[in-house]
Amino acid sequence: MALLPTGTVTFLFTDVEGSTRLWELHPAQMREALVAHDAIVELLAETHGGQVVRPRGEGDSRFCVFSRATDAAHAAAAIQRALLQEPWPPETPLKVRIALHTGEADLRDGDYYGSAVNRAARIRALAHGGQTLLSMATEELVRDSLPPRVTLADLGEHRLKDLGRPERIFQLAHPDLPADFPPLRSLDALPNNLPLQLTSFVGRERDLDEARQLVRANRLLTLTGTGGCGKTRLSLQAAADELERFPDGVWFVELAPIADPAHVAPAVAAALGHTLDPALPPIPQLVDLLRTKHALVVLDNCEHVVEACARLADALLRSCPHLHVMATSREALGIAGERSWRIPSLAVPDAGFAAALTQGTQSVESLSQYEAVRLFIARAASVQADFQVTNANAPAVAQICWRLDGIPLAIELAAARIKVLSVEQIAQRLDDSFRLLTGGSRTALPRQQTLRALVDWSFALLSAKDRAVLRRVSVFMGGFTLEAAARAALDAPTFEACWAEGKAMTLDTAIAYSREHSQSVQPAALPTT
Repeated sequence: MALLPTGTVTFLFTDVEGSTRLWELHPAQMREALVAHDAIVELLAETHGGQVVRPRGEGDSRFCVFSRATDAAHAAAAIQRALLQEPWPPETPLKVRIALHTGEADLRDGDYYGSAVNRAARIRALAHGGQTLLSMATEELVRDSLPPRVTLADLGEHRLKDLGRPERIFQLAHPDLPADFPPLRSLDALPNNLPLQLTSFVGRERDLDEARQLVRANRLLTLTGTGGCGKTRLSLQAAADELERFPDGVWFVELAPIADPAHVAPAVAAALGHTLDPALPPIPQLVDLLRTKHALVVLDNCEHVVEACARLADALLRSCPHLHVMATSREALGIAGERSWRIPSLAVPDAGFAAALTQGTQSVESLSQYEAVRLFIARAASVQADFQVTNANAPAVAQICWRLDGIPLAIELAAARIKVLSVEQIAQRLDDSFRLLTGGSRTALPRQQTLRALVDWSFALLSAKDRAVLRRVSVFMGGFTLEAAARAALDAPTFEACWAEGKAMTLDTAIAYSREHSQSVQPAALPTT
């Protein structure tokens, strides 16, 4: 294989419509048909100057890349005409949807990543079998050099499932190809209230796949994790990707502004476009509303009204057999049938990566394999258009992402400081991260505008007993065991004194100190909290 192109390239994504069902019904014929399909797509892509990278997406798909957008358009037209002329077995008349999108290539280890690749996949998801769609970026490059008899039809702007800016979509037309298709499968054509996002969804490809599989397999999925770890954004993207599986809609319920647990059920009704009768119990009204619906309800930020959310979810799931619920919370709802999944932090370079960059044993390009770094770069570029990672600042970028443990909100707050500080200055000031990591969006909730506010919100949700235990275990450096946590919880005077004096101890030192000063404490005893 020739070297894959870099820089600005055009992606061609294909997918066989309804392939899963065809495999289930006619596996032998489908196997034969796919051999012909693969040969057609790969031969014509390579004939027109493209390269096949690998399958991309569900079903039977192909992912091709072209240095020139016009070559990609020629290939797409040729592929669709060849597929239409192929004498398919009657049981497996393959119909293939194709998407073309042009953007910056992020090539790593023989594969492409990044927003341009994701956008190409989202455009493909809009199409129907036999239809070829182009983004405006590609249309502008090919409009004056189309293949003979090929034209482009403007289908207008559509919201893609990446929840970012709408995309103007064009359909490739040819007299030999079908021209009439149903409306595109965009967010505008499917029932939902998913909010438009003003920043791109970066990384988390594996996490997104996991979330999608879990929401299909479980009627109640709760995404848990620390504040700022990206629970809301991941839930929104997973919900958008699963929209077609829920014909009665996907409904996002923002609970963060709600202080009174009694307002949870009315908030769900409002998201569905309904108003509850205040003279009647709210939950039975919601049950009647959703009893026969094939829908997904996303309860976002449940932690401060977790008991109300648990009661509501339990009642809905017991009475509405086709309903799925996805919740985000800093703790699980704790009801029967719940699948709780803790969201991991973004992948970060390890502690020695910055030194390896300085020594030249790691390349600047290798930094982009880490999701946290890609997020930092994307957000830094949004506030300073000419921001780039260089040999000089790459070690500081690696250090920032490692020091912030891959927490998305912390990384975004750090990147926002690029307006006034260099990357090296940001890295140097992280010892006082509460003072540095401020200046979040003015329209965000107060607890998401600074790192201190984020921690304060979590601390305020704890009971008095929980706060006491948290104070005591905070003296440990590098984590602690269950035995150590139990000793800290029970040996109040010792650990409260360490906390008050600002002492930090290793686990072994703290346990030894506790045993020396509090021989009456039983190591096996556990705190009631």
